[in-house]
Amino acid sequence: MKIVAKNKLWKYLFWLGPFLITVGLTVGLVSEQWGLIPLIFLITGIVISGLGIIWQSYQNNWWKRRSTQAGTNALVATLAVLAILGLINFLGTRYHLRADLTEAQLFTLAPQSRELVSALPEPVKVWVFDINQNPQDQELLENYQRQSSKFKYEYIDPQTRPGLAEKFGVKDYGEVYLESGDKRQLVQTVNQNERLSEIRLTSRLQQLTSSTTAKVYLLQGHGERQLSAGKDAISQAVQGLGDKNFTTSPLNLAETSKVPQDASVVIVAGPKRGLFEGEVKALQEYLNRGGNLLLMIDPNTDPKLNSLLQEWGVRLDNRLAVDVSGESVIGLGPATPLVTEYGQHPITKDFGNGNSFYPVARPLEITSVPGVEATPLLRTKPYPSSWAESDLQSEKLEFNADKDLQGPLTLGVALTRKQAAKSATTPQTSPTPSPLPSPTTQAQTPPTPPASPTPPAPAPSPTPSSQTATESRLVVLGNSNFATDGLFQQQLNGDVFLNSVTWLSQQDQQPLSIRPKEPKNRRITLTTTQGNLLIVSSLLVLPLIGFAIAVTLWWKRR
Repeated sequence: MKIVAKNKLWKYLFWLGPFLITVGLTVGLVSEQWGLIPLIFLITGIVISGLGIIWQSYQNNWWKRRSTQAGTNALVATLAVLAILGLINFLGTRYHLRADLTEAQLFTLAPQSRELVSALPEPVKVWVFDINQNPQDQELLENYQRQSSKFKYEYIDPQTRPGLAEKFGVKDYGEVYLESGDKRQLVQTVNQNERLSEIRLTSRLQQLTSSTTAKVYLLQGHGERQLSAGKDAISQAVQGLGDKNFTTSPLNLAETSKVPQDASVVIVAGPKRGLFEGEVKALQEYLNRGGNLLLMIDPNTDPKLNSLLQEWGVRLDNRLAVDVSGESVIGLGPATPLVTEYGQHPITKDFGNGNSFYPVARPLEITSVPGVEATPLLRTKPYPSSWAESDLQSEKLEFNADKDLQGPLTLGVALTRKQAAKSATTPQTSPTPSPLPSPTTQAQTPPTPPASPTPPAPAPSPTPSSQTATESRLVVLGNSNFATDGLFQQQLNGDVFLNSVTWLSQQDQQPLSIRPKEPKNRRITLTTTQGNLLIVSSLLVLPLIGFAIAVTLWWKRR
């Protein structure tokens, strides 16, 4: 009897543990201070409760029971699952891992955007003045924000914060602005039909953070492509340059006789008539002082640029580039080469196997010239898919081994030439100052002192500080139609033009062109017969097959 009474006493004593735990929690929650007193109650209560559980299990052989062991295993497994879930949640809050499984990477920023945002020199904020927060726009802004802590965005209701809306000059719902320091710029106006564009946002971001504006001149006066909107104009290409923070202006060398000093790039887009000799010399002098030139020359034209191109090892082939590879697949004619092979160059490095096409193009012939580095940009497919046709008047284009040239053909090339430009602070040793002579005129330069060699290429000066190295860049394309309105936005055509100008401007920190991402059309178009067959098979045939299988199984088990 004494042993039974003693066991009951211990049992009642162990109930003091939960009581003390309750007291400790109550004191801590009410006072909102977890000092010494509530901790003493909690620790004492936990110790007593633990001893009670151990004592009770010892008295009843609780640990030896099969039910106890099974329950313990279940408890341990449950705690392990909870610990794993907690660890995954902890890692998920610390580290973000996302996978874009769409074929066109619709939910992933372009490399150019990621590079620009990750290198932001100062904080930038996007203000979206709209009531509705579109999930698609939010996802795009979140993608930008993940690249850098300096990128933020916020949605604002113009009605609730009219002062801020007035500060930005908001006129309508959906306007999106960029702000960096004291600079603000309108990105676009979003609505139900037009969502926030990565291309525009990255372009405006580049403009806002860039400290310099490159000047691009487009040569006029020889039948070149019209700059304003019109038939066969390149107004969309000019607008694209403006979106990338380039300032464009027409240039008539017959009037100025010299390329302006602030020219970052000069573009000659599809001249139909030849340039004057003085204009060609002006372009040569511009290249000799470190200039950059983009030539887009169509077939059946003679711009009188052979002397300039010869210095760089480029010859314009008078034949027509023929490509029959795209005729049966996408409906392009044989006189419209389809290019899917690009050179390893900054202009085309991100193109992969993308498509670009060049209606009525001429091939280029490249020869090696000392001091000039040439990289083919655009190449057609090998023969018999492509060749250079010499008979331009024939109604049926056929390869003639005697006159025609087998593919692959080069339709575009990028060239660089490094040269030494004399410093303004160093006295000239020649009798009269002159710009750096071209390879043609260097042969006529008076000989230097005996200690200095006289090779055709510019020789290094005995004094290292008297000269600085400069680089001229030239891009030659055997077509200008690809950049005209309508074709400019097709496939990679616009990218070829914009990337060429960006590379020529020698602004390596500026991102190249970003291609719009569009989901591929995966819809299946069915005829009426196919649709009816699908309905009958899904609503009648398949259910009957399932019912027959069920009846068969029931009959066998009966």
